[in-house]
Amino acid sequence: MTFAADPATVLPSLALLSHRVRVLPMDAASLVKMPENTILFIDARDDLASAKTLCRLIHASGLSTPIVLILTEGGFTVVNSTWGIADVVVSTASPAEVEGRLRLVSERGNSPLGGAGSNAAGGESGTVSADGQIRSGDLVVDTNGYTASLHGHPIDLAYKEFELLKYLVQHPGRVFTRAQLLQEVWGYDYYGGTRTVDVHIRRLRAKLGGEYEHLIGTVRNVGYRFDPPEGDAEAAAPGQSAPSSSASPSTSSVSGDAD
Repeated sequence: MTFAADPATVLPSLALLSHRVRVLPMDAASLVKMPENTILFIDARDDLASAKTLCRLIHASGLSTPIVLILTEGGFTVVNSTWGIADVVVSTASPAEVEGRLRLVSERGNSPLGGAGSNAAGGESGTVSADGQIRSGDLVVDTNGYTASLHGHPIDLAYKEFELLKYLVQHPGRVFTRAQLLQEVWGYDYYGGTRTVDVHIRRLRAKLGGEYEHLIGTVRNVGYRFDPPEGDAEAAAPGQSAPSSSASPSTSSVSGDAD
């Protein structure tokens, strides 16, 4: 990602290697255009503040894409582990150094430095149990019975509302664009516009109620994500047992909404 008029000048050695390179502008909208299994280079040579903001946005969005910052020598004085990056490289690095850093980042996996703990907590809340239930605080989604409950009380959801909630809860903290949600929840054969996602999100929030509507968060200019309750991270900590509901979740039929 870069603002440079000539991207080839950002890290010249990269063009000499055999990797497939895609150039994107440095903005939040570009995050949804990244293919899977990507190592992201961010051009931080001339604008460290923008690079830091983008790094933190990627980390907060739950994306596991490893980030390598491209710096000048002076940039090393301000960069630290709180940026959520996997590695750094100077813009004048040799092809051998760039290849080596790519290999090391790839071998370490997709967790940015300092980010493994927070991602682990989020992943736990989206795990499907042996009985098909996903628990996130007082919210329980039963993937086998196609029901959802809050505080043990059933939530009256249409079919697509349930599918949308289930998909978001299964990927806590990860941001999805409207187009991605249409593809994953409605399927390739759906010809409606992305506005239907906004409508269903609005309905879901209304049915969750004022106290819990914030569980479905909006990332401006990008899309939506599921934000687990803060207590989930504490419950997932070592030595603590998982939260249990004092009342068994009531079941409710999911109505056949064909939207």
